[in-house]
Amino acid sequence: MTVVFKRTKGLTEKPFHYCPGCTHGIIHRLVAEVLEELGVLGKAIGVAPVGCSVLAYDYFNCDMHEAAHGRAPAVATGIKRVLPDKVVFTYQGDGDLASIGTAEIVHAAHRSEKITTIFVNNAIYGMTGGQMAPTTLAGQKATTAPYGRDPKHAGMPLRISEMLATIPGATFVERVSVHNPANIRKAKKAIKKAFEHQLAGKGFSIVEVLSTCPTNWGKTPIESLKWLEENMIPYYPLGNFRNSEEVK
Repeated sequence: MTVVFKRTKGLTEKPFHYCPGCTHGIIHRLVAEVLEELGVLGKAIGVAPVGCSVLAYDYFNCDMHEAAHGRAPAVATGIKRVLPDKVVFTYQGDGDLASIGTAEIVHAAHRSEKITTIFVNNAIYGMTGGQMAPTTLAGQKATTAPYGRDPKHAGMPLRISEMLATIPGATFVERVSVHNPANIRKAKKAIKKAFEHQLAGKGFSIVEVLSTCPTNWGKTPIESLKWLEENMIPYYPLGNFRNSEEVK
């Protein structure tokens, strides 16, 4: 029998703990496939801080390190500087990276640390109960914003990719989505390019992935995919914001 699809060696056989319809599992697979295809599984080190991805060490079939909430870029920086031959990446959510960890990611990019960040943006705090995040859309309801985010009170949602793209040390910045097969393929290409930037020693790279959170959005998995496409993408447009190969 011809095998047309199988588990990537980049993932363990541990079942995911994520809620039904959550797209963390898709993103995990894309990262794992890229690490396997680039032949760097044996020297990859991932850093997962607090958030829905806190148990990522159970899933990625490479060395993993836990970090305090928001501090993954700092931990990854230390690992990469001590072990420069390793492929170091952080896997962070928006409640982590765009809130308590904002300074960490900005300064890691400013120093052009040779690490890769996978930034999962589902516009809400997932693990802790659906509170409003820096990325929550205007009017979007959350447990701490039952009437919807009010820009007059909370400001507008933070666009991380656009912000980091203004920093010279950020050599690769792209925003992708995983709400349909075509965009999943594009997401994998971007993740691969981000790791290739690290392997080439070009500096800091980040891929922002728009993701769903059916549980905290109060929607079905299918409704969530449609909501992402109709609401998140207009505010968080997909595309490449910085690529060192195009910077003269």
